[in-house]
Amino acid sequence: MSSITGTDPGRNSAQGTQAVDRAAALVALVVRAEGPISFTELSDESGLARSTTSRLLAALERTQLLERDASGAYVAGPLFALHAAVHDPWPQVARIARPMLEELRDQTGETVHLGVTRGDAVVHIAQADSAYVLGTRDWTQVLVPPHCSALGKVLYAWDCLTVPRGPFERRTDRTVTARGALLAELAETRRRGYAVTIDELEVGLTALAAPVAGGDDHVMAAVGVSGPTARLQDRVDQVGRLLIEQADTLSSLLRRRTHKEGAA
Repeated sequence: MSSITGTDPGRNSAQGTQAVDRAAALVALVVRAEGPISFTELSDESGLARSTTSRLLAALERTQLLERDASGAYVAGPLFALHAAVHDPWPQVARIARPMLEELRDQTGETVHLGVTRGDAVVHIAQADSAYVLGTRDWTQVLVPPHCSALGKVLYAWDCLTVPRGPFERRTDRTVTARGALLAELAETRRRGYAVTIDELEVGLTALAAPVAGGDDHVMAAVGVSGPTARLQDRVDQVGRLLIEQADTLSSLLRRRTHKEGAA
């Protein structure tokens, strides 16, 4: 007797394997596609019935193997980005951070950046543009001296960069150029939880940043907000608290990724 209900375990097993094979084929089509791929394209290329395609795609979305973009087309899901971040972290970390950067942009109205170290420099690996015309520029190709950058001060404060002996380049009358003064400011940055620069890189430009920790709880990046001093100088505390909240959210996501991979 095969079972109490009379069903055939071998047949059920075969059907389960077939479902896995079909789902894997859909994932392969999406991952190998040159761009987002529509539901109709997936159904046609896989040769599956539309109802079967729909059911399998819903399961793949629930398990984060696939996701849909703004147009409803399918792309590789967050699990692929989280796995790839272990080996080539910055493009994937930037992708993971994108929703947080956009939410912070919407909350503040200002340009939001994600910065990491490269050698002795700070580079911007992702940006969400300001809602305002004034204050919008592409910082991803700009190298900014760390001592007059909010991102740089965070990366100094949490030992991602070594503070040079100094003195430092004076970019404006507000730039901190003495090493002792910078070290004191970094201590205050750690106590407060975020860094601030007001008119230090350019007159009229204010920036704030907070640390982002990776799976080992060590700071790996900094998330920052920048804009005209006239719009930000009276909101420093408010924006600083928002930065800490959003940076903690991103840090938690990166920690969960590492814990899941370790458990696996």
